[in-house]
Amino acid sequence: MKMKIWLRACSIASVSTVACLAQGAGTSKTTPENDTQMMSRQEVTSIVADSRKIVSPNGIEELKEIPVNGTMQWISVRGKDKRNPILLYLHGGPGSPTTPEDYTFQGPWEDFFTVVQWDQRGAGKTYGANDPEKLAATMTLPQMVDDAAVVTQYLENTYGKNKIFLLGHSWGSVLGITLVHEHPEWFYAYIGTGQMIDEERSEAEGYQFALDQAEIHHNDEAVKELKAVAPYPGPPPLTIAHLSIQRKWLEYYGGLTWGRRDYQYDVNAWMLSPDYTDKDLDQESEGSLYSLTHLLATAFSFNAEGMTSLKCPIFLFEGRHDYSVSHTLPEAWFRKIKAPKKKLIWFEDSAHMAMQEQSGRFLYHLVTDVRPLAVKAGDAAPADAAE
Repeated sequence: MKMKIWLRACSIASVSTVACLAQGAGTSKTTPENDTQMMSRQEVTSIVADSRKIVSPNGIEELKEIPVNGTMQWISVRGKDKRNPILLYLHGGPGSPTTPEDYTFQGPWEDFFTVVQWDQRGAGKTYGANDPEKLAATMTLPQMVDDAAVVTQYLENTYGKNKIFLLGHSWGSVLGITLVHEHPEWFYAYIGTGQMIDEERSEAEGYQFALDQAEIHHNDEAVKELKAVAPYPGPPPLTIAHLSIQRKWLEYYGGLTWGRRDYQYDVNAWMLSPDYTDKDLDQESEGSLYSLTHLLATAFSFNAEGMTSLKCPIFLFEGRHDYSVSHTLPEAWFRKIKAPKKKLIWFEDSAHMAMQEQSGRFLYHLVTDVRPLAVKAGDAAPADAAE
């Protein structure tokens, strides 16, 4: 379960300039100290948007609202050839949409899939499109799984597909594994990454990892803060304050992104997203806190140990160093699964963000292990007939 709301506590929209580029790039501001030209956020996002623009004859590039169970919810639909299979990405959090950072890793996917990013109920652009007071009572797991079902059927009906692929990351894996249990016939396969199995045990493992690292490195500040919330996670309810302390030090020791002590690289990428306005970025921080407030108890109580019989293929893409969501629990759970096809793939140089940390390897396995299921069904661009 990814958590980054405290990293965007200040207004991103207040940043007047966000990048320095070489002299001679467009109309911009110049600082007398170093004669470096400064570009506004709008200028930079325009460059990003232009660089990823899809111009192929059968391509698709849409960013739009769709009606979902009495709300308006945002999706991004991108691919070089809409004859390719659809891959619906269920983001983590709760309340951490992938849409504003997808440009950092998703581009090559779009050669092989039509990739759909969806800002879930209470998150991202969808949060800003609805009245949060009216939405509050609907922030439940059954409702959000039903939202995912509606989005799936919308994609199949709108783009003429009998089945699609479903990828669930972190919190999104809660929605994903639940939905494929209810409607396996809608999917070629389910891909879980950072798969949540037993979140209470996962939180305890992540805490012990952080505490062990703090003691090994004689980090008195970390040890003090972590021991102050012991026993963790303790009896419910788990509070955002306690979760924040565990995540702070878990992240510091690489349990979220291996080898990095903070998540700022990802937060910075959001600033340059061509799909989010300044207002969207401000509201995303509100949506993160809103979603966590309403869904933290649901996420904490989730347990998939009994979900061992699947009627569609399943793939797990797991980071070997993931402590944000336990990497050991999915491995044990996977051994008990019965499914038409199953495969567990390890990302040895990744923690929780394998799609970013090892983006090439992630794509390789999507293409070589997952996509052939659609190719066999004739759901691929004609150039792939020989696969």
